[in-house]
Amino acid sequence: NFHFLGSEFWITRGAKRSLIHFNQSNHLSSQTLKFYAGESRSSAMAPPPAYQTQRSHSPSPSQPSGKSEVSDLKLQLRQLAGSVAPGANDSKRELFKKVISYMTIGIDVSSVFSEMVMCSATSDIVLKKMCYLYVGNYAKYNPDLALLTINFLQRDCKDQDPMIRGLALRSLCSLRVANLVEYLVGPLGSGLKDGSAYVRMVATIGVLKLYHISASTCIDADFPAMLKHLMLNDRDTQVVANCLSALQAIWSSQASSSEEASKELDALLSKPVIYYLLNRIREFSEWAQCLVLELVAKYVPSDSNEIFDIMNLLEDRLQHANSAVVLATIKLFMQLTLSMTDVHQQVYERIKAPLITLVSTGSPEQSYAVLSHLHLLVMRAPMLFASDYKHFYCHYNEPSYVKKLKLEMLTAVANEDNTYEIVTELCEYVA
Repeated sequence: NFHFLGSEFWITRGAKRSLIHFNQSNHLSSQTLKFYAGESRSSAMAPPPAYQTQRSHSPSPSQPSGKSEVSDLKLQLRQLAGSVAPGANDSKRELFKKVISYMTIGIDVSSVFSEMVMCSATSDIVLKKMCYLYVGNYAKYNPDLALLTINFLQRDCKDQDPMIRGLALRSLCSLRVANLVEYLVGPLGSGLKDGSAYVRMVATIGVLKLYHISASTCIDADFPAMLKHLMLNDRDTQVVANCLSALQAIWSSQASSSEEASKELDALLSKPVIYYLLNRIREFSEWAQCLVLELVAKYVPSDSNEIFDIMNLLEDRLQHANSAVVLATIKLFMQLTLSMTDVHQQVYERIKAPLITLVSTGSPEQSYAVLSHLHLLVMRAPMLFASDYKHFYCHYNEPSYVKKLKLEMLTAVANEDNTYEIVTELCEYVA
């Protein structure tokens, strides 16, 4: 608690109260901090008498004055629990908002836990979301409270609304209490077979959360095999991407101690899996496309024909609006053609335009990131970029770190044909 009164600044924390004096210029002097320890908790928590008088005239509406306000919240929530009267959900929303706001600023509202759970027996999605946020915050630090939430979360995992099923499953897996993992296996198994893509998407990440809590439980329940089946057969691309991400994390972690996991990790890099993902890459989100491209970069094609097949499949990714996708594609193209000198040079020519386009669009930070990649390529093959020197001219409103990089690139691409124009441009910068 912080109390400011005149030239004194009181800090109260636990059983200590600190008094800071400010000098005339409102700066802390070196010997002004005094700690008062050994006081009783009641006296230590109390602000100075003058401040108490002043505070009584101007109470803060946004912060509870003590335990009484939390007790009032608890009473009001208990009265509304199970109520189906018109406007009851609106009243619950206002009370839930107060509880969440108090929790956010660090006030302990764990005493209303059971009332929050009772009030969550509703189909109102907003109330459900706030209740899950509250439950997730307190349950992971208090296993006893977490046990109280299991029943209502498991019940919500069977709700008719797929959004509620997904949110409940996500909250259940986010409790992260080791002695409650047995309650996760059933809902996760049902979630992976759910008819809603959203619930399946949540369940795939839930399996990874379960693995981090208890790896043996996850493996014994045969969840990795279920994820692999989903990855190769699910219609929804986000579910496929989540399965790929979870499987990579699980099998990478298990590979050092399990030969089977090591084989499964290698199986992800098999030709059928790689081509299956590449053929669906246009359906994936930007994040998922980067995930697939990162996986394909580890794949070793059998011959040059296969290299050209992969590059033809990904050719249009060079025109993607997302810079991460474009850079991941360029990285893959350059890696695939390292042993093919002539093709490698053609790749340089092909990737120039997408990179230069990305540099001229987006924020200065994004431009700098792309420009750093382009800078590396320019230093490797300056003559290939000699005709594009005008793209490296500085704009007046660019940050200095972008201008500095562009000047280095102008220096690298300078030759007999373009030196006059470059020097003329540099004369402008000097002035």
